[in-house]
Amino acid sequence: MNNSRPLSGPTRELAGWIARLRYQDLPQRTREVARLAILDTIGCGVYGYATPWAKTLLKWAQSVVVRGEATVWGEAAPSLRVADASLVNGTSSHAFELDDYHNSKLHAGAVVVPAAVAMAEKLGSDGERLVTAIAAGYEVMIRSSLALNPSAARLRGWHLTGVCGPFGAAAACASLMALNEEQTAWALGLAGTQGAGLWAFNADGTMSKRFHAGKAAHSGVIAAELAALGFTGPTQIYEFHDGGVLKAFSDASDPAPLTAGLGAVYQLDTNRIKPYSCCGSTHSYVDAAFELRRRLGTPWDVKRRVRAGMAKVVDVQCGFPYLPGTALNAQMSLRYCVAAALLEGQVLPPQFSDAKLSDPALTELAQRIELEHDPQLDQLYPARFAAWVAAEDKGQWVRVDVLDPLGSDANPVGAEGIIEKFRGINPQLPVDEIAETALDTERHSVKELL
Repeated sequence: MNNSRPLSGPTRELAGWIARLRYQDLPQRTREVARLAILDTIGCGVYGYATPWAKTLLKWAQSVVVRGEATVWGEAAPSLRVADASLVNGTSSHAFELDDYHNSKLHAGAVVVPAAVAMAEKLGSDGERLVTAIAAGYEVMIRSSLALNPSAARLRGWHLTGVCGPFGAAAACASLMALNEEQTAWALGLAGTQGAGLWAFNADGTMSKRFHAGKAAHSGVIAAELAALGFTGPTQIYEFHDGGVLKAFSDASDPAPLTAGLGAVYQLDTNRIKPYSCCGSTHSYVDAAFELRRRLGTPWDVKRRVRAGMAKVVDVQCGFPYLPGTALNAQMSLRYCVAAALLEGQVLPPQFSDAKLSDPALTELAQRIELEHDPQLDQLYPARFAAWVAAEDKGQWVRVDVLDPLGSDANPVGAEGIIEKFRGINPQLPVDEIAETALDTERHSVKELL
């Protein structure tokens, strides 16, 4: 063991905070947001259970002899190890672009909640411990991305849910397992060395994006379990000059967001709920399109000119030409999402069926939408997911600007909005039962959530 290692630094500071965090330390707002995260993520996971990518991972996880430590959401009893249940449930939660997101450009719920719930189920943890662990996981995952500079890391091709997710899952599990500060630092180190996730899924709309959330949850569980057994990880995983995460993943990183206001300011409080089944960076555009539809009337004329302004990162991520392909391609396509909003009046799973993806009217409108770079949006993004969409009407342009989308902390969606979202996409989902328990998590056992 190297006895010359530093006794301080952002990795150790985060580890110490995780190890000391207690339910009583959490502000009331943070507890409330954590409960909403549980409701939204489990709802997404139960809905996503039936998707082909979740079924494929479940088949893989069941192909070996396992202990029944944790439950796959959508099944009746524990059947998998904690790590494998986290893998399947994380993938299910991120299965159809319905899960929560943050302006640090990642999806924390689909990583942290599956890992925390599976570990809490194994340990028999109470609801207060679960809420505390989820708060810790969200905070660490979000702060990790902010330290990388989300736009800079994204422009290098990283999917930050996969890169930063293992930190969040490891933090949540370390909290539940009551690891000490040294063990927690190892867990963060083991998590960070597994972080990955590349945006190449946009090339052909493949399942790998869904997989990133599940794999991040899986990696974080393994990291915490190994650390508990004495398996060491780098205790300078963020800051080390040679291979530390901050330098390796970004040319514009800054360690300050890792610890600034830690314990006093909760980034979790600004988490965002998705009302639409598409990339979070398109949501302001969907809101703008709905307002144009309201102002200019329906049915929408597909021949009408439509244009939208974009920040550089959004253009790289979502501005590609639309061609009918997979649901993911359409969910990431700003052109398709705006076209669906204008023609269909909603952007939910039915708009991403095979029939809709190749619908001639939707395809024509999507392909005709004009996109232009707007430097003013560069200044706002990603702190604000701002957008504008304009449509020509009788020789005049009617433009709608949106600074913050529906579902953001500036324009929030609460518990009833989450419940209505899931009722709307599948009336058969047991959303009322999930909500009754999730919104009162502290008074229930984890098994009652499932």
